[in-house]
Amino acid sequence: MSVDTATVKKIASLARIAMSDADAEAMVPELNNILGWIEQLGEVDTSQVQPMTAVIPNTLRLRDDVVTDGNVRDKVLANAPRAEHGFFAVPKVIE
Repeated sequence: MSVDTATVKKIASLARIAMSDADAEAMVPELNNILGWIEQLGEVDTSQVQPMTAVIPNTLRLRDDVVTDGNVRDKVLANAPRAEHGFFAVPKVIE
């Protein structure tokens, strides 16, 4: 893939970057070099490489999903500025 001045100006417009004609001309070879490097990466044979999410082995430390406490509704509602019928009461926001 090759980038021309019109493409650079379109990218700059989408990114909301003000760019003069001289700046756009200067960016053309730089973007083409970057795209060339990306094409080189595509040529690397990775068929024998296992997919991974990190360089080092990583496992999650899991714990049992058990309820350790509960039935403390009254204690929780004691911190509320206002409670009604066992729930937090909040002011009406829609008129």
